[in-house]
Amino acid sequence: MAQLYFYYSAMNAGKSTALLQSSYNYQERGMRTLVFTAEIDNRFARGQVSSRIGLSSPAELYRPDTDLLAVIRQSHEQQALHCILVDESQFLTREQVAGLSDVVDFLNIPVLCYGLRTDFRGELFPGSHYLLAWADKLIELKTICYCGRKANRVIRLGEDGKPVHDGQQVVIGGDERYVSVCRKHYKQAMAEDSQVPGYISMAASEPRQL
Repeated sequence: MAQLYFYYSAMNAGKSTALLQSSYNYQERGMRTLVFTAEIDNRFARGQVSSRIGLSSPAELYRPDTDLLAVIRQSHEQQALHCILVDESQFLTREQVAGLSDVVDFLNIPVLCYGLRTDFRGELFPGSHYLLAWADKLIELKTICYCGRKANRVIRLGEDGKPVHDGQQVVIGGDERYVSVCRKHYKQAMAEDSQVPGYISMAASEPRQL
């Protein structure tokens, strides 16, 4: 029986890599997949999912007004689909998450969503909010803080390397840096307004096609 999965984590946990591996596993067995990614995410080439380790695959773009259920149903009628995979699923709307649950319940196609749970303020993204509420399976993909503990928070850093406390929830392709940290070091960094070690650049590397 098909199910709706939500694979969530902080940044730098290999979500896109896991998505690409899952898609490849289906395709290797002669099964057809359909991959989506958010149009708003312009860090990499348009219309593809790319991982930090250099893998990539073509993907359909979705916007807030995209009717994912209709797109998937039409594609499924043309040629049977065996799995739907959604990258950057934190950007989904409530209606889109509901539509993906309909894909599972009425088209009997498993849907695998990969995304961040919370933003740099520790607040849930809209898509993550409804996926956490409605998904059949919740799977945490783990990464580590610079101290070695599990990282479950994301800090947005300004050009001076210090935490950003306010601003838009979504900033793509700017000069900001992001670092995944544990809850303790998130609290310390925000309270002390100090530089945080271990930050990562969001600049794209050259992807390798799958």
